[in-house]
Amino acid sequence: MSAVQDLIPPRPAPAGAERRHPASRALGIGILALWLLLAAALVLMMIEGWDYAKFQRYAPRYLDGLWTTLSIVGLSIVFGALLSLPIAFARMSSNRLLNTIAYSYVYVFRSTPLLAQLFLIYYGLGSFRPQLETVGLWWFFREAWYCGLFSLTLNTAAYQAEILRGAIESVPRGQREGAAALGISKAVTFRKIVLPQALIVALRPYGNEIILMIKGSAVVAIVTVYDLMGQTRRAFSQTYDYQTYLWAAILYLLIVETLRQVWSLLEARLTRHLNR
Repeated sequence: MSAVQDLIPPRPAPAGAERRHPASRALGIGILALWLLLAAALVLMMIEGWDYAKFQRYAPRYLDGLWTTLSIVGLSIVFGALLSLPIAFARMSSNRLLNTIAYSYVYVFRSTPLLAQLFLIYYGLGSFRPQLETVGLWWFFREAWYCGLFSLTLNTAAYQAEILRGAIESVPRGQREGAAALGISKAVTFRKIVLPQALIVALRPYGNEIILMIKGSAVVAIVTVYDLMGQTRRAFSQTYDYQTYLWAAILYLLIVETLRQVWSLLEARLTRHLNR
């Protein structure tokens, strides 16, 4: 049996690697500084070019357009959510006919521009006035606001259906099997086990879809709906002042940022049991 007589003397820690600042980092800092300068110049131009008379004249119109934007987006999101439920279940159905119809609907509305869909509904269906009057639907399709709501609803329903389908299929199959082993019916399993977990998974994609709908809703201004963008175009046609679009951009930014903060709080609240 032997014993250690001499210990290894302590050694200093190895020298840390020298940090270098590559050219890409310097370029990034330069671009960021340029954007900050542009933002500061833009704010300065707004302050110097402030016209209180224009603000007093067009502010009520902007608020009216803001309300129109929020109402048409809110209703389209709600109606789209209701329509997305049967579409999502049809996408998951083993029935080939239902699955094909749902897939075709989702494929068409996700693969074509929203503006084209709006034109097809407003101008395309508008050319069938005699037939629509016969079935009593002309009152709906003659109004640009209803056509905008209808097109936004059909568009977001396709996206929401895919969000819901992916969220439901992300729940492990073993949970359904465990519930069946305990004698729990399929309806109760879906309502109390699968759906709550699926909604947590779908929460952030739903928030992104609402934000995209808020920004995408500006296309309804082309068919004479006086939403926020419609009122902005009207104000610009009367003043030729670029600040009309700048104020619209600021309002859109405020809407999106408010929604993002609210959605973050909602997500933190609903997923607090996952933070351990």
